[in-house]
Amino acid sequence: MNGVLPDSSLRRLIASGAISATQPILPEQVQPASLDLRLGTTAWRLRASFLAGRGRKVSDRLKDFEMHRMDLTGGAVLEKGCVYLVPLMERLSLPTGLDAVANAKSSTGRLDLLTRLVTDEGTEFDRLPEGYDGPIYAEICPRSFSVLVRPGMRLNQLRLRQGQAVLTDAELRGLHAAEPLVTGQALIDDGLGFSVDLRPETGDLVGYRARPHSGVIDLDRIGAYQARDFWDELRSSDGQLILDPGAFYILVSREAVAIPPDYAAEMAPYLAMVGEFRVHYAGFFDPGFGHGAAGQGARGVLEVRCHEAPFALEHGQTVGRLVYERMAARPERLYGSGIASNYQGQGLKLAKQFA
Repeated sequence: MNGVLPDSSLRRLIASGAISATQPILPEQVQPASLDLRLGTTAWRLRASFLAGRGRKVSDRLKDFEMHRMDLTGGAVLEKGCVYLVPLMERLSLPTGLDAVANAKSSTGRLDLLTRLVTDEGTEFDRLPEGYDGPIYAEICPRSFSVLVRPGMRLNQLRLRQGQAVLTDAELRGLHAAEPLVTGQALIDDGLGFSVDLRPETGDLVGYRARPHSGVIDLDRIGAYQARDFWDELRSSDGQLILDPGAFYILVSREAVAIPPDYAAEMAPYLAMVGEFRVHYAGFFDPGFGHGAAGQGARGVLEVRCHEAPFALEHGQTVGRLVYERMAARPERLYGSGIASNYQGQGLKLAKQFA
């Protein structure tokens, strides 16, 4: 059956060797509809981001871009504003009929830690064609905070697909009619649209803005940092927020969304037509997110960066869309069901490293 591969299928691919690794793949890497990828032991500091290009390997292009090599074994700091390339522990040999897409994990995106998958012969980031056979790399660019990383850390994840999986708008309307996907009125146009919440039901806290000169964040330290040392609180009484060029924001969607067990979703990067801001680096929503025991859905956290000019964001303004896909089969475990999901039932929430 066409669709996104569930956890059971990922385990079979691991057992068959189609997904292999330099260290045994851990059970907790297998998510309901994706596989977490682990950093290897080496990083290269690059002078520029690059793609290998057709007929070329990443290893052959490194000499054109590398500045120095770093050993991550004892932990190493990736500095804000720099570009790094890290070979991942996993390697792929995709069977015929399967392609793959990668995305940053939720906590990675909420730290403004731009992380993209790079492959041999790649002509775009985060995309692996059918039949890809080779190593995979993570390009990492800390944008707001310097971070301490170690081998085995999981910053991005891989989702495998067989055939056409994306729901059409007509199919999405039918699914919403049978099982509501969003609170309030559903805006369905090339996916399920959602808007920004700048009028919270209680209080006036609408988001956070990254502070420009902060300390290093050790990604392994969960709940260890005070938000005030890294973020400025944003409050609004009029439902408006003016975004500053170059600044990074954490906001939240007005709508609560749900992903039924037989579906997965991806938050598509949203580019305003005027090019003033970009929403969301991380985009995978697993089956079960905001569904069932979670109650009335979960909000989508928005990672927003403003570009050329100050931009006035208004409450209820459409800022993104969710693209729903069929699962090839229902996962054995759903998001939030005994798998240490950090963001089930979430509202406005920073990355898990903050208290």
